[in-house]
Amino acid sequence: MMSIGAVQKAASPIVLYNTLTRTREPLKTERPDQVTMYVCGPTVYNFAHIGNARPALVFDVLARLLRHDHGQLIYARNFTDVDDRINAAAAATGLPISAITTRYIEAYHEDMQALGVLPPDLEPRVTDHIPDIIALIEALIVRGHAYVAQHDVLFDVASWPAYGQLSGRRPEDMLAGARVEVAPYKRNPLDFVLWKPSMADRPGWSSPWGRGRPGWHVECSAMIGRHIGGTLDIHGGGQDLIFPHHENEIAQGSCARDGALYCHTWVHNSFVTVDGQKMSKSLGNVLLVRDLLVHAPGEAIRLALLATHYRKPLDWNDRRLGQARQTLLRWYRVLARVDAKQDAEPDARLIEALRDDLNVPQAMVRLHELAIAATHADAAEAPRAAARLRASAAMLGLLQAPPSSMMATLQETVHTLPSNRLSAERIAELVALRDQARRDGDYVRADALRAELEAAGVVLKDSAEGTRWHHRDEVAS
Repeated sequence: MMSIGAVQKAASPIVLYNTLTRTREPLKTERPDQVTMYVCGPTVYNFAHIGNARPALVFDVLARLLRHDHGQLIYARNFTDVDDRINAAAAATGLPISAITTRYIEAYHEDMQALGVLPPDLEPRVTDHIPDIIALIEALIVRGHAYVAQHDVLFDVASWPAYGQLSGRRPEDMLAGARVEVAPYKRNPLDFVLWKPSMADRPGWSSPWGRGRPGWHVECSAMIGRHIGGTLDIHGGGQDLIFPHHENEIAQGSCARDGALYCHTWVHNSFVTVDGQKMSKSLGNVLLVRDLLVHAPGEAIRLALLATHYRKPLDWNDRRLGQARQTLLRWYRVLARVDAKQDAEPDARLIEALRDDLNVPQAMVRLHELAIAATHADAAEAPRAAARLRASAAMLGLLQAPPSSMMATLQETVHTLPSNRLSAERIAELVALRDQARRDGDYVRADALRAELEAAGVVLKDSAEGTRWHHRDEVAS
């Protein structure tokens, strides 16, 4: 007899939007029993901000889904630990390069753990893969795809006719706004550096082309070749990496293997803004994860960053974080009422939402429904309903803390929530609609209306005489 979990896994394939083909496609894998995924991780010269956190969270949820559906996953997320920005940080502090990278790798681990991000299977560092990088460059030179110019080794873009396929750009249009260096010794302005010389005060390694260090793009291709080998199933990262980084990865990774397919599916998350503006040091609005953790639990930050579909821009503001706190508080209150420790399978409809191009917002709608079902379940069914809610939320990395302690944490900060005040007339209208929904037995709508009022800072108190309300920052009459 097939188990519930097996029924869910056989229901439908995972469908992802593939940046390369610009279509939604069923997941393709090189092996039927295994999925490989590589995600571009941080350059470790500073603390992680919420823009760094978004891909970590998105691909954490995808990894959870892949393990649920496929079982065997090899998930690699790298650290770039040699970079001009790291050199500048070392020069500014007087510390060795290794001290800078070690400090920020440890900080990144701390921050991601606080956000509930599970560790990937592999965390390769560039500095541990210099021989692999040199071997890859040598293979490109031998195959006529790279050349030595002055002291640099450059990739010959003209040797790869498919260049531009990922970004959808024509070569003649790529220079505008691109992060490419125009130099007279290049055969083509788009040719990019694979290896560059290092001065005595910079990190460097011996190579056939003299002491130097790798270019940015070649690093990921070499690490993928070392740990994955062959064609990668999924490559992920932020939308800002599509060009030139991932475009260049495809070119060098394919050419080093005589044109073999580099990756089946490319998945990119969209940008994060703050109060409608791009994050930048000049605006002073770069929000570090560890600074936010002083004011809110990591699970609330996680929920706030996941609530918008990964391919849509996400605007961060206090109201978003406040709503996440309130939502978690409601869900944990459901779990606190009953023992939800028994084993349960994730809800099939929630899994289907995640299989649909990682539709986390729709999955959260299902969590709301599961919470309502658990609230109204009878004594016999309530433990199973609560366990189902908890198991389903685990697919999103939510609701795994002890309810009592998390509720206390959330309630400590709930008074700081921004109040998007509604007029008294609008509140009365919503309260009346909720009362009617309750009389009609439509508890899903009734709870949704209550949630809307609570998000606006309105506290409801039901009694035999009707529903009374007050603003959270006022004393109840």
